[in-house]
Amino acid sequence: MTRPLSGRLEGILRRLPLWALGAFALLAAFLSVLGWSMVGVVDGRTEFAQLDGPGWLDAWFQGDSAWYHRIAEEGYSYVPGQQSPIAFFPAYPLLVHGVGRLLGGDFSTAGGLLTLACAAGGVVLFADWVRRRVAPRTAVVAVALLLVYPYSFFLYGSGYSDALFLVTALGSFALLERRHYVLAGLVGALATAGRPIGVAVAVGLVVRAVEMLAQDRAARRDTEVAVGSAGGPLPPPGRPVDAPLTASSAHVSFRDLVQAVRFVRWRQAALLSSGFGLLAWMVYLGVRFDDPLAFASVQAAPGWNQGAGPYTWFKVPFIGTVLKGIWGDAVLLVPQALACLAAVLLIRTVWRRFGWGYAAYAVISLAIPLIGTKDFMGTGRYVLAAYPVLAAAAVVLTDERRPRWLAPSVLAVLFIGLCIATVAFVNGVEVS
Repeated sequence: MTRPLSGRLEGILRRLPLWALGAFALLAAFLSVLGWSMVGVVDGRTEFAQLDGPGWLDAWFQGDSAWYHRIAEEGYSYVPGQQSPIAFFPAYPLLVHGVGRLLGGDFSTAGGLLTLACAAGGVVLFADWVRRRVAPRTAVVAVALLLVYPYSFFLYGSGYSDALFLVTALGSFALLERRHYVLAGLVGALATAGRPIGVAVAVGLVVRAVEMLAQDRAARRDTEVAVGSAGGPLPPPGRPVDAPLTASSAHVSFRDLVQAVRFVRWRQAALLSSGFGLLAWMVYLGVRFDDPLAFASVQAAPGWNQGAGPYTWFKVPFIGTVLKGIWGDAVLLVPQALACLAAVLLIRTVWRRFGWGYAAYAVISLAIPLIGTKDFMGTGRYVLAAYPVLAAAAVVLTDERRPRWLAPSVLAVLFIGLCIATVAFVNGVEVS
């Protein structure tokens, strides 16, 4: 039987989303002040000098923020063989356009405020998701990992789509867990219209829905067997006895998962609407530019050079950078490669602790950027999107076989990395 939670642990779990939101607000304020005060200390490119928003927010206007600003202000265009705005999915710039109009055409400020709002929502949803699945200390560490992961600086005001994608991915799964299938599909459509890895949300939702059917059937069988018995169901193998246990937390076998497919009904099938975001984007590109896959083909344009093929798949440029000792580039690429390696190694823990649906989501959200990048550039923030991996990392760090000092030490090192990455980013360094 499960041990009842103590009052203190119950309080931690109940208020974790609020504590997480408060911690996010404090970190956002600290990093904004840090970034604003450190602009110019690195020999890089800064762009916020041309903007007219608040300095602490304009300092985050770097890198691809300019592309999103251009789309919000001018719309999409496409010149085959050249870098073009159609490489960037529409959900974020369309929302920036709407908020920018409300602000009198200040699209850079709109982008930063939208990122902060979405990130705050994402942090709350993540805290709520993780507290239902792991022990209290592990849940706290998981939230801390999300907040101080070095590439989480994209959540603190940058004009990038990462925060919007995170909140839509978490939101769609949260709605699914509450059996709101239609709403989950619609929110999932925002995710598939937001980034190329949105397809991971669509697949993850479908697999998770089937898994829930299998879990419900298993729970009914257990109830029938346990009729007249005094004991309740035991927690799944490896689950902390003081963690919240629900019928949907039981791990199911692959055979049970496959067998549950025949029980799918129209309400579960409504989750397929999550693919409409990507479908609508492709239809738009096909009608306007005669190329429904233009967002993929444009990656091969000079400057990006991310065309599909062995040159990209086997990371030839990355290997060359390391072997040639081009350390100015390697210092930016190697940490992202290591983050991807750690994420891949954590997939098994995701599957064991959180099930097939979240494992499918994590695998695809990691596989797409790993296959599509020639040198791991940009993959650091894609690991952030695979949020079950962060929870799995917390599980590993707080395992009873690990020393108690390990988790705080790792968090401290990551926080230092977050500060360094923030200073580099606001000075125009291509951190990710």
